[in-house]
Amino acid sequence: MKTFDYNQVKNPEYFRDNRLDAHSSHRYYQSLEAMEIEEEDFKYSLNGLWKFHYAKNYRSAIQGFEKEEYCCKAWDDIRVPAHIQMEGYDVPQYANVQYPWEGKEYIVPGQIPEEFNPVASYVKYFEVPENMKGKRIFISFHGAESGLAVWLNGEFVGYSEDSFTPSEFELTPYIKDGKNKLAAQVFKWTSSSWCEDQDFFRFSGLYRDVYLYTIPEVHIADLRVRTYLDDTFAKADLEIKVKASAAGKVRITLSHQEEIVCCQENLLEEDSTFVIKTENPKLWSAEVPNLYDLLLEVMNENGDVVEVVPQKVGFRRFEMKNNLMTLNGKRIVFKGVNRHEFCSATGRHVKKEDVIKDITTMKQNNINAIRTSHYPDETMIYELCDEYGLYMIAENNLESHGSWDAPAVYAGDKSGVVPMDNPKWLAMMLDRVNSMYQRDKNHPSILIWSCGNESYGGKDIYEMSRFYKKEDPTRLVHYEGVFHDRRYNDTSDMESQMYTSVENIKKFLEKDRTKPFICCEYTHAMGNSCGAMHKYTDLTDTEPLYQGGFIWDYIDQSIDKKDRYGKIYQAYGGDFGDHPCDYNFSGNGIVYGKDRNPSPKMQEVKFNYQNITAEVEKDKVTVINKNLFANTNTFDCTVALQKDGKLIKQAVLETNVEPLSKEEYKLPIPVQTLQGEYTITVSFLLKEDTLWAKRGHEVAFGQYIYEVAKEREEHKGEFEVINSDHNFGVKGENFEVMFSYLNGGLVSYRYGGVEMIKAIPKPNFWRTPTDNDEGNLMPMRYAQWKIASMYLSHKKPSDENYPDSMNPELEITEEYAKITYTYYLPTTPEAYCNLSYKVYGDGYIETELYYEPVKELKDMPEFGVIFKFDADYENVSWYGMGYEETYADRCRGAKLGIYNNKVKDNMAKYLNPQECGNKTGVRWASVTDSKGRGMLFTGNKVEFSALPYTPHEMENARHDFELPQIHYTVVRVSKQQMGVGGDDSWGAKTHKEYLLNTEEPIRFIFGFKGI
Repeated sequence: MKTFDYNQVKNPEYFRDNRLDAHSSHRYYQSLEAMEIEEEDFKYSLNGLWKFHYAKNYRSAIQGFEKEEYCCKAWDDIRVPAHIQMEGYDVPQYANVQYPWEGKEYIVPGQIPEEFNPVASYVKYFEVPENMKGKRIFISFHGAESGLAVWLNGEFVGYSEDSFTPSEFELTPYIKDGKNKLAAQVFKWTSSSWCEDQDFFRFSGLYRDVYLYTIPEVHIADLRVRTYLDDTFAKADLEIKVKASAAGKVRITLSHQEEIVCCQENLLEEDSTFVIKTENPKLWSAEVPNLYDLLLEVMNENGDVVEVVPQKVGFRRFEMKNNLMTLNGKRIVFKGVNRHEFCSATGRHVKKEDVIKDITTMKQNNINAIRTSHYPDETMIYELCDEYGLYMIAENNLESHGSWDAPAVYAGDKSGVVPMDNPKWLAMMLDRVNSMYQRDKNHPSILIWSCGNESYGGKDIYEMSRFYKKEDPTRLVHYEGVFHDRRYNDTSDMESQMYTSVENIKKFLEKDRTKPFICCEYTHAMGNSCGAMHKYTDLTDTEPLYQGGFIWDYIDQSIDKKDRYGKIYQAYGGDFGDHPCDYNFSGNGIVYGKDRNPSPKMQEVKFNYQNITAEVEKDKVTVINKNLFANTNTFDCTVALQKDGKLIKQAVLETNVEPLSKEEYKLPIPVQTLQGEYTITVSFLLKEDTLWAKRGHEVAFGQYIYEVAKEREEHKGEFEVINSDHNFGVKGENFEVMFSYLNGGLVSYRYGGVEMIKAIPKPNFWRTPTDNDEGNLMPMRYAQWKIASMYLSHKKPSDENYPDSMNPELEITEEYAKITYTYYLPTTPEAYCNLSYKVYGDGYIETELYYEPVKELKDMPEFGVIFKFDADYENVSWYGMGYEETYADRCRGAKLGIYNNKVKDNMAKYLNPQECGNKTGVRWASVTDSKGRGMLFTGNKVEFSALPYTPHEMENARHDFELPQIHYTVVRVSKQQMGVGGDDSWGAKTHKEYLLNTEEPIRFIFGFKGI
């Protein structure tokens, strides 16, 4: 009998041993009745508790544990499926480009770590179920990371690598009556780990389902369905190709919504092909995911039904036509996301309900495509994408980023690049693409096969693409890495790049129009990001060859962990003592890791990805239908009129815009003439409930704002001025304010007898750096503005013992009392700003911040004033853009309206505390306590935020639990804050048009008043 040789684990040419050939992932049942209740009697789950031993390396593992006589019943218990790192053994390690062993043990491709390379030894004792006895028995491991060796009753069964597709073995020769001992060893790093350097947490273990299965006397071992449509899309051939274990008969039924389209009975041979001709098939697309039910009833030679196989079928045709990717004859635009399979509690073992939540969230936010980054997911997501309607780039398990992002490669030595042109890696690579292809080939949602991610170029990857081409001419092939190595440019059917700017995409397409262009990764969504995303989505409307992109990425990779006081927080790289690591670079999601709920960035994604554009004017709307197949009459269209943020009228608008067309409609609401600011919002809503949203869910909107001029608000009232040696006071009927000459600012504002402010308001030029800011060294480049915000003073350093001090300027009229402070900024060269307060008799204070730009200091993160209030003022209301936070470069998805929330709600749950909660276009905003008392701020489309912390407190924390207890409500009112950027998070700066203009003096005026 064969034995296992651990030394082979180091050999890239040893990746399968006695493993069964890959096949389709179709289900099969004993009968129609069993199928209806999804009772899979041919399977026997081995999920649950297994006996377990952990060793730091192979030398420390127990030798001979697999033998029958070795009793493992005293071992620890571990749950399967699960990563061992999520069950208390080893620790999760997050690494991006660098290999996880770098700096600990020097190895080269073809070698594996020896000192620390965890070995997980599993044992499961089981008895063969009665219904399986006497039959051939197999075992399926749906996911074992990274190498798997299997024994049964002491006999070596086989070995497999590729962490993300099933490893199956026949157990029949080794099965015995009574209790059987199944043993498995999972090696964290094997030779194949050089090809699994994805940007993710590094885990290991049996993390997907494990089960025994058997087969009936006639069994469909492999099934392939394809739809071939003619050029009119009115006629189609459904081709059914079957590999059977034995000869028999098969009854084939095709139906749609329980209406039978065709039923035929055929002889079944070991290799059979059947064709069903179909007239006027209902086509599948993400917009209208029509699915047919194919049923195969397999009979033995006596005519007895021994197996029932259901298979969903989607009629669709995806092809390259005139250098464009087309679906059912129409140019497609991918409005996509990259998605890691991830859960904060269980790592890459994700529950079905979580996957459904992901898909419904995507559909609700107009995402139409997923790239499985960068490995095959569990099969359920492909089935759900078929059903719910999402396009897929199905990506093979390959990334060797760390092998080519290295000094030697940049110096010209590519000998260490994996797999490149090395024939030793080729068989493994071909095995991987074959395993994914065979498993997933029947899903209409998969439009494109991807060879892998960030593995440079070369002949091996080219051969992988040729495999796809040969096996499946009905789909296209993707690979981005040819961007780095053009020798095999035909590896990819489309030009695919990452994080290329819109301007550079345009330049590329000016020179090369031989292929369509997609961004397989773009608008890097790390932390507070996705600024200027609209530039990419707008390009899909003006450049036909640009066919969309996939946001990096969908969900924050964060893990539940307890701080020292027992409170759960979201941990990232380094929090587990894992080194090397890449810290919070795992936090790139547009949904949070903890609850899978959308982050504030999703608001912008939804708008940029919407398929209907409503260009609204005062009395009309132009409706542009970007859907490929859905008419706008399949949605309800409503028109809402608001005055100063309050709804005053709503009407229905009947639209009938064909796909890829536009029409103009007169609005069913007259132009208003009374004084006020008016907002017209045209919305498209679901007419009926769907799998992913209820009737009334908004899928698209457009908004128009106009104003009928109104008289300037007057602030009247008697007031008294008290000017003393050290303070300047102003009193009115309900208020009193005090300005200090000594301390340089507004030290007291009392309204209704209550002191409102907790600190002197000061000019502010700083925000908590975002992840993008840190990536482009904004804190280093703009550090003087942080110092200016922290240490500005009304006093000026001098050579004398005491600083120079200048009294503020005073102006007193019958209408107001005005005081102006000059603040000196500790910058090089030196600069100053003026902050003035104009106090009116009703307690309203008009505030002006003025700065004369100093050329050498350039622009700044923010220009405004910061206030501190008691934390009892916890309620925020505003009339401005909302509901989510908005920024200069991320506000298109917002609507003008009146919104409210809690101060703490404005703290977005980004992994690393950073700038968040800003609101643009604010006309008024208030912070109030539970009794409705507080402060009202007014301005002309100002920016506003109310958070529990100052920017500096947030900047000092790297996790939310490091933030101090809440004592204050911190309000920042600003003319503008620089945009958040987001082209990438490692150097790309905020686009110039979303920076503050310091080419001329900056003047900012707003007001505040107690309420």
